Amino acid sequence: MVIVHRVFRRESALLPRLVRAVTAGDTARARTVAEYAREYADGLHHHHHLEDELIWPLLRTRAGAQQELVDRMARQHTVIDATLARLPGLLGEWCDDAAPVTARTLADLLDEHRDALTEHLDDEERLVLPLVADHLAVAEWDLVGRRGLEALPKNKVLLALGAILEDATAEERAWFLGRAPLAGRLLWRFAGRRQYAARCRALRGAPGTD
Repeated sequence: MVIVHRVFRRESALLPRLVRAVTAGDTARARTVAEYAREYADGLHHHHHLEDELIWPLLRTRAGAQQELVDRMARQHTVIDATLARLPGLLGEWCDDAAPVTARTLADLLDEHRDALTEHLDDEERLVLPLVADHLAVAEWDLVGRRGLEALPKNKVLLALGAILEDATAEERAWFLGRAPLAGRLLWRFAGRRQYAARCRALRGAPGTD
């Protein structure tokens, strides 16, 4: 979970900077950044949906004394979802005009979203993950990750893997790749790394993990 959270922390901080860097009137670049923002929002929304479906109900049942903490996590999801709900309209407007005033409004919203998300992730890692370790079986926890992967379009799997591996430690990278089938590891080695690095250069002007 913490490894996945790193992805959302990194990208939520990057997105407002990308928006502010787009030259006024450059609708082509605005569309590139907007498409990535949509993918980010879809990924975060699905991640939170899985927590709402698979984690919070179990903790409410098994960690009764921590009911308020679980409710707090759910409330924070609602706040974060509210920021994401405002994105599509602003992104569509920005793609049409790439106007500075639209970009400022959009970047400010993304800053607001990042602040709400960071507070939630901090609380989840500090307060909730110990409850998960105490009250969820390994198979129940693994189901969250498996369902997350199953929801990815086939052409996005290597990009998602690259995003996870980018800030992973050597041990974490070995663990993630070790869980993949041999064909998947070879695909990452010979195609996925280059694909992800190209995506990073297109968005940030910087390579991703190798």
